[in-house]
Amino acid sequence: MTTKFTVSLLAALVAASCAATTAPMANQAQQNVTPQVLELNVASSSDTQGESSELTIKQIMADQDWVARSPANAYWMLDGSGVLYQQKRAGSVISDWYHQPLDKDAHQVPLERMHHYAYSDGVYNANREMLAYTFEGNVFVRDLTSGNIKQLTRDEARQSQLMFLTDGQLAYRQGNDFFKVDPVTGITQQIASLANADKPEAVTAPKDFIAQEQVDLIEFVQKERRDRQERADYQEQLQAENPTLAPQSFYLGKNTQVVAASLSPAGDKMLVAISEPASWRDDGDIMPNYVAEDGRVKAESVRRRVADAKPVSHRLMMLDLTTGQQSEFTYNTLPGWNEDVLAKVKAENHEAQGKTYESKEAPRAITLMQDWGWQEGAIRWSDNGENAVVMLEAWDNKDRWIASVDFAGKQLVNEHRLHDEAWINYTHNEFDFVPNSADRIWFQSEEDGYAHLYTKQLGGEQQQLTAGKFVTESPTVDAQTGHLYFTANEDHPGIYELYRVSLAGGEVEQLTDLDGIVAGFKVSPQGDKVLLEYSNALQPNEIYVQDLAENATAQRLTHTVTEQWQAIDWTVPEIVPVPSSHVDDPIYTRVYYPEDYDPQRAEKYPAVVFIHGAGYLQNAHAGWSGYQREFMFHTFLNRQGYVVFDLDYRGSKGYGRDWRTAIYRQMGTPEVEDLVDVVKWAGANTNVDTERMGTYGGSYGGFLTFMALFNEPGLFKAGAALRPVSDWAHYNTGYTSNILNLPDDDPIAYRRSSPIYFTEGLEDALLINSPMVDDNVFFQDSVRLVQRLIEHEKEDFETAIFPVEPHGFRQPSSWLDEYRRIFELFEENLK
Repeated sequence: MTTKFTVSLLAALVAASCAATTAPMANQAQQNVTPQVLELNVASSSDTQGESSELTIKQIMADQDWVARSPANAYWMLDGSGVLYQQKRAGSVISDWYHQPLDKDAHQVPLERMHHYAYSDGVYNANREMLAYTFEGNVFVRDLTSGNIKQLTRDEARQSQLMFLTDGQLAYRQGNDFFKVDPVTGITQQIASLANADKPEAVTAPKDFIAQEQVDLIEFVQKERRDRQERADYQEQLQAENPTLAPQSFYLGKNTQVVAASLSPAGDKMLVAISEPASWRDDGDIMPNYVAEDGRVKAESVRRRVADAKPVSHRLMMLDLTTGQQSEFTYNTLPGWNEDVLAKVKAENHEAQGKTYESKEAPRAITLMQDWGWQEGAIRWSDNGENAVVMLEAWDNKDRWIASVDFAGKQLVNEHRLHDEAWINYTHNEFDFVPNSADRIWFQSEEDGYAHLYTKQLGGEQQQLTAGKFVTESPTVDAQTGHLYFTANEDHPGIYELYRVSLAGGEVEQLTDLDGIVAGFKVSPQGDKVLLEYSNALQPNEIYVQDLAENATAQRLTHTVTEQWQAIDWTVPEIVPVPSSHVDDPIYTRVYYPEDYDPQRAEKYPAVVFIHGAGYLQNAHAGWSGYQREFMFHTFLNRQGYVVFDLDYRGSKGYGRDWRTAIYRQMGTPEVEDLVDVVKWAGANTNVDTERMGTYGGSYGGFLTFMALFNEPGLFKAGAALRPVSDWAHYNTGYTSNILNLPDDDPIAYRRSSPIYFTEGLEDALLINSPMVDDNVFFQDSVRLVQRLIEHEKEDFETAIFPVEPHGFRQPSSWLDEYRRIFELFEENLK
């Protein structure tokens, strides 16, 4: 049997080719085209493996080595002759490194040679004749002409932030100390040391009357003070006049911690962000572990709740490594730095309490941007070290600024402000200087409703490089060609291909036409090929290589899916644009039909709706699902006669800013509206019995299971909530405060969005599956909600606990137990 993957590509898909070019705004002409149900042309694995094998829940939930040991962390060999990647060792937690030539079979990299190939995050010198990298925390330099490798450090301290300076020396960070080393001679010198303390003084003023009397009366004390001051003055003079000494420390003040420190490529200055020491937890933030190794109950430390959060500010400083001077920047040059952006929210909450809110301007807590996907950080330098830009965010989540640093004027200059009445996205914040430019930057922004790419001259106008109803992901600059490479879902929200555009602007080139998901890519060092990590609905990520030439096609390098898995005839879902009754855009939904599905059958089919977790995640796409066990479970349900739906409700990733922020201050309302629309669509367009529908989901999906059962009784006859959030005031700060603000500022949003306030509405069968050592969504969430159900005298609910499991289950036996219970719930209530 050949199965087809339904994907409703728009007109652009027909015309797309491997090196097709489109104008940046071309997609706008398609915005009014009605999306169609599209079929993915993915061959069923059983086409080549013979009869379909038996499928059991136990097999699905077994150690996932039986599916595939997919390649990970792939990158190019320096000469472009092959790639390196990691692969999990069968039956082990260890991963090994493999070398895969382009024209031969892969072989394992021996442990004794691993340091030769650990250059995935290496840095080049100016003329690209040397490459520096770290292996196990130590620094290595490879001469790219001779191939010789030199180890520059060998100790237990871990080095990081490698960078070739403009004078050719290699700088690195070790703790809060910064060094530079001559890569030829190996001579190392310290260039900066950061101390979280006040500068020590040889002589301090007497602290009280008795101490003052002691100094005034006792000559010995007076002499001791004079001697200490004389020695200190001498040491300071020696420090200033003798060039062989290490520089004095920069004293950043007591009760501080270094948040970020970035050295200029010129090696003459640093930008440092500091804050007050902040504990990640309070004394009462504990979680009991009942199955500890010693047989006792162990109190595990866990993060604090958003209800206990306090605003955090970062102080940004410039350290002059030549003069030793320290300068602190203020934020009052940033537009909106003192706006009361929560005035309307606070006024609404005050009014609900019978109070009046008076809005006042006041400095906002501002920090370096904390993007969840970054590795580079929020401070970026031009190649010559003359200029720097920083990305800042307001702690209230409503503003993001890109500011250049005026070193002469000792102030920040706003280059770009992104304001969002809901919240600034915690991804899609990539930015940097354009290579070989000291005054031009590129960045991502959602300002037009989608994550697009821009360039800007410092102090000048910005230029938009991409545009349309799609999002850009993983933008990466090729400094040699001046291109910005990125993946995007321009043709269809569920298909991500590779594109590139010149940093000078112009046409956008589509480089791949794979009709799945390009999840990662790396351009070869020679700039003639690209490494791709690609998946489709029936294939986990595998490595492909494609020439960067017109009409090139991708060639597959790895084959890691097991024959056992391929022997099973898996259901390939259709991706259906379900019309929304609330917004113009459709609700993209995976639909899994049984193999013998009959749209005319007299007895309608029972159905299950899967609700993905995370909230901001995309699952109705053309690639391999991050929920691979659930994907397999849906085929199992198909074989038991169920139709399965899996929707990207409002709040999901991949559909732009408005879809993302629809849940602002009302988590659980738009999403449940979308669930209602999908159920109604199923009743009108499929042979499903809407009186026999169930639902399940984990984490955010568990939360939405609660909200659906409590607020729309009868929509589902049964629901399973796995590791569910019941009260958002107990969740973490970074995620929750974005969407609901803080509980003290916006209790209305928390009460509107937390299932624990709606438990009285339960009328249908509910299963709660809760891991007990979950340090993400605490077990307490389920405990408190169960107590509410007991107090409401609800009867049709059950709770299953998993004593050794964290948020993401690890033991196959736990997975098996959980999904057996889910299946039994559906069998008992939907058939």
